[in-house]
Amino acid sequence: MKIDSMKHRGMKSLALALLLLSAPTIFAQNKDAMVSSIVQEANANSQLEKYAFELIDMIGPRLVGSPQMQQAHDWVVKNYNALGAQARNEPYGEWRSWERGTSQVTMTYPRIKSLEGTQLAFSPMTKEKGIEAEVVAMPLFSSQSDFQSWLKTIKGKIVLIGMNPLSGRSDANWKESASPKGYEKYQTLKSDQLKKWEGSMSYTGSTRRTLPLALENAGAVGVIDSYWTELPGITRIFDAKSKQIPVFNVGLEDYGLLYRMTEHGVKPRVSLQGNSKERGTSKTYNSIAEIKGKEKPDEYVVLSAHLDSWDGASGATDNATGVITMMEAVRILRKVYPENKRTILVGNWGSEEQGLNGSSAFVEDHPEIAKNIQVVWNQDNGTGRIVRIGGSGFEKSYEYISRWVQYLPEEFRNEIQTSFPGMPGTGGSDHSSFVQKGIPAFGLSSTSWDYGKVTWHTNRDTYDKIVFDEVKQNAIIVAILTYLACEEPTLVSREKIILPIDKDGKQTVWPTNLQSKRTSGN
Repeated sequence: MKIDSMKHRGMKSLALALLLLSAPTIFAQNKDAMVSSIVQEANANSQLEKYAFELIDMIGPRLVGSPQMQQAHDWVVKNYNALGAQARNEPYGEWRSWERGTSQVTMTYPRIKSLEGTQLAFSPMTKEKGIEAEVVAMPLFSSQSDFQSWLKTIKGKIVLIGMNPLSGRSDANWKESASPKGYEKYQTLKSDQLKKWEGSMSYTGSTRRTLPLALENAGAVGVIDSYWTELPGITRIFDAKSKQIPVFNVGLEDYGLLYRMTEHGVKPRVSLQGNSKERGTSKTYNSIAEIKGKEKPDEYVVLSAHLDSWDGASGATDNATGVITMMEAVRILRKVYPENKRTILVGNWGSEEQGLNGSSAFVEDHPEIAKNIQVVWNQDNGTGRIVRIGGSGFEKSYEYISRWVQYLPEEFRNEIQTSFPGMPGTGGSDHSSFVQKGIPAFGLSSTSWDYGKVTWHTNRDTYDKIVFDEVKQNAIIVAILTYLACEEPTLVSREKIILPIDKDGKQTVWPTNLQSKRTSGN
């Protein structure tokens, strides 16, 4: 009996040891199987093009406070509810409600020509028949008094306020086609022109966005700018700060035409028509969707992408691509991972473009969620595939992110560069709102696809710029990383790095500069 009992205990111990040894292998196999299911579902049943068409082509640009932004919020909630999530539009403030109408810019003298241009967001509307006036170009100033003297000459005029570049060709085109001597000469002249213009602007005491206020106070009746990206046909479209007079952006090619005419003393005339509408104020929202965790419902993995955009185009790569990436990731996970251990929370934020307002408000309003967030995945830089993940200043971020990345398909994993522990963000995109509260949040950075010069806040940020195979890859990556973060046994470390000494010898502190702006009036 004693020998048999000892044998029995020995066999139990051996079985337990074998079980413990095999558990990690089984766990890894389960993860590999889930990754395979995610990839298969993404490739077989992608809904990305459907989502993109509905959001980008049908709803269009999503300026904070606009009726189109409200349509987008409602669209998000409808789609997440259809996926089986609990979705809601959560108000956090209010904003000036402005709706774009038709814009028309016409040169009426010395000849008739339709110009490529559009009213800037929040610009005052024109009268029904528009405004027609002589166009003058802002000269170079040598002093503040020089600027003040010039202001006395612009009453009743439409003012060109932007620098007219020496060439409408890109630097790459110059480098490719010019002689070495010609290219060097061009770069020297270009640098000299910019230096003189910046010096002149310093005497105005304004930026190109605030200068129209000074001009309207001096009696100007309209302002035209051209914020060129250094690529033909592409300009940046932001907002107008004027209170009474319309502000338009005109393409460089037509802007240069007007500018040269003023230099030659022609005195061109232009008609501006901007049929925008002021709609008072409207509530601002975050669209929130939750899939409750089955084991740890009070712990969260957050999928983050801002819903708003500027409205010079349709906001395709900034940031509809981020929105549909997260929506597709959730669709995939609902299909293959119905027993998510932690709550998956999607935040499609409002008013990111005015200073990360929606995401900052969410963190401020939900300390009960913030304290139990596992990680935040944020995507907000165009259509390109994810190739960089930084540690956002969290000391132990390499321990879990590096481990999770190893489960990505090899062709995805091999491209991703990581930088740990990295530095905490002071702005830029919505993950910074979480990082500043000590929450592990990470920007998923993408390949460029000329994002900075072609689509970022420009008149060309449209559906046709989307590379769907790369967005699909991003949805797969987000789905896998979300699954792994949900499965992690415990909440990850929030230990922060000790920041370096600054140039003045002082200890750098963790950033806390972000605070939500809840109205357009503060």
